[in-house]
Amino acid sequence: MQLDTDSATGFATNSIAVSAHQLCVKLGNSEVLHQINLNLPAARWTSIVGPNGAGKSTLLKALAGLLPVSGEVQLAGRPLASLPARERAQKLAWLGQNESAADDLTVYDVAMLGRLPHQPWLAAPSAADRVAVEQALRSTHAWDWRERSLGELSGGERQRVLLARALAVQASVLLMDEPLANLDPPHQADWLALVRGLVALGTTVVSVLHEISMALHADATVVMAAGRVTHFGACDDVATHAALQQVFDNRIAVHRLSGEWIALYK
Repeated sequence: MQLDTDSATGFATNSIAVSAHQLCVKLGNSEVLHQINLNLPAARWTSIVGPNGAGKSTLLKALAGLLPVSGEVQLAGRPLASLPARERAQKLAWLGQNESAADDLTVYDVAMLGRLPHQPWLAAPSAADRVAVEQALRSTHAWDWRERSLGELSGGERQRVLLARALAVQASVLLMDEPLANLDPPHQADWLALVRGLVALGTTVVSVLHEISMALHADATVVMAAGRVTHFGACDDVATHAALQQVFDNRIAVHRLSGEWIALYK
């Protein structure tokens, strides 16, 4: 099933941040993404949801340019593959699952890695770099441990530092794969507030989430199954709720509670 995703969401076609055209991905001998067409709106938060094995993480990696693809991915209307590596790294930030970083690096130095796309080769960090890193660490509540090594941190603390590294890029597009991993509920709420703040400032956010109720806070949701997009629409649209319920074999139900949409499991 191919979707005209512009009409599905109602967002203007002249404000597309990331798009995929006839996108296919093979892993080994298996095709895991099948002719996906998407136009993800700029300055909006789009969540990607679906059951295990639906191809969510593969799609996000393909949009980030981390996998060989057939078809095309575009960033702000330009083919992603044609962008110089430095320009791509400045405009598109990535936070993946189980991201690695040297455990002996300090929290500050890990966050500073996000500034590499903006620095000349072997140059010392600039004042702008230091401001960006401090802002990123403060926004994830990690500034107070900036001198600790990454290896000393808990899983949730580590995740917040890696998020700070992605934020320090100050990219116009931020892609996150399971960013809530290891975060307790208060820090999940902090993440939600952070994303809303980024979007208000014009950043485009795309996140793969297993937490359906959290995903429903986004502006739009991509629903996936078996390597295909089955629906793309606004999170407050009843058609999106129906698509979510269907893709999870009607084992969830979407309800409104205290002014917010939540998914209840049957």
